[in-house]
Amino acid sequence: MEYNSQRSKMNISEYGRNIQKMIEQIMEIEDPVVRNKQAKAIIQVMGQLNPHLRDVADFKHKLWDHLFIMSNFKLDVESPFPIPSPQSLAKKPERLSYSNNHIKFRHYGRHIEKIIERATALEDGLEKSTLIKLIANHLKKSYITWNRDAVTDDEIASHLAVLSKGKLKLDENVKLAQSVEVAGVAKPKRKKFHPRPQQGKPFHFRGNRPK
Repeated sequence: MEYNSQRSKMNISEYGRNIQKMIEQIMEIEDPVVRNKQAKAIIQVMGQLNPHLRDVADFKHKLWDHLFIMSNFKLDVESPFPIPSPQSLAKKPERLSYSNNHIKFRHYGRHIEKIIERATALEDGLEKSTLIKLIANHLKKSYITWNRDAVTDDEIASHLAVLSKGKLKLDENVKLAQSVEVAGVAKPKRKKFHPRPQQGKPFHFRGNRPK
């Protein structure tokens, strides 16, 4: 009986022990032509065992990389792709760069700040005043969504002034949408009650019975 402790180490266990044995067997083939032919056959079997990899970009490239990894990079065959090295596996991924942009009001988000920057570049007129009102209503909606507290139009106007560095001002005569309308809260509809006679029990007629 052969125990797992006596078997070779499996670098990629998802393909199973049989694929590992097949790779070890072709490593002992001396004829390079036969060895390359057997390696291509193993690649086809590996693709059938892992059909989910077909959705991955460079599907064949990944299978060939797995083939060399499972052979501990000792398999001598011709690959249609660059052969990986042990050093490539030990290489750490590059550090991601995160945005350091400071958001003044987090509940408004960064996108609305970019929209406000574009609005400040517009010339005074109907288009700009309409856009300012739309931005103010959006600020009010975002505020109520995250805070669930009532907010006045004056507070929204002050937040707009801060975000635009004083370049956008909400007209005093402009009335923003009500808090209930902005939050999208609607009164629940009452269901009409229709009395029905209970099943299994006789219905008692009230009133004069027809003769």
